[in-house]
Amino acid sequence: MDLLLIRHALPLRLEQPEGTLADPSLSEEGRRQAQQLAAWLAREPIEAVYASPLRRARETAERLAGALALEVRLEPALVEFNRQSSRYVPLEEIQAEDPERYRVLVRGALYAGVDLAAFRRRVCDALGRIACAHPGSRVAVVCHGGVVNAWAADVLGLEATLFFQPGYASISRFRIARSGERGVSSLGETAYLHPIPA
Repeated sequence: MDLLLIRHALPLRLEQPEGTLADPSLSEEGRRQAQQLAAWLAREPIEAVYASPLRRARETAERLAGALALEVRLEPALVEFNRQSSRYVPLEEIQAEDPERYRVLVRGALYAGVDLAAFRRRVCDALGRIACAHPGSRVAVVCHGGVVNAWAADVLGLEATLFFQPGYASISRFRIARSGERGVSSLGETAYLHPIPA
């Protein structure tokens, strides 16, 4: 089967009081990205659309599911590793505003205190269940950068769970054989978001 892992489109920056979950909706640019994603994938024979229950993933998935005349199936196990955070600031904004803070975050501060091994097991178990439910099909799963990393790292046999930064609304494709063998077809496709001028 073909498993498409899609990072959600660009959300709004949201900084809440401590103890309040930051669950931002898509920004105007994010809505545009989600629409481009839906138009691009509408030509593919996708059987099902799954999503993390966080708003930014749901809103991205809803546009894709609408283009395919499908319903979004929510999978709670696909929430991001920092789902309890009271802040959501796109890493690109942090990189532009404070390059040193960005370096500290990507070197490990971003996931300090997170059990990455447990996160990776949770993600792989959930995606394995989805794959088993759709043998021989193509399925789209709208999730988060950490989720894409955890699955891709497992497929590639990498020790590090977080090893690359998928772009917003990027598509990563995986093949899963009925025997259970897994392979990577692509990581982080975004060319469709940047069409070549005529």
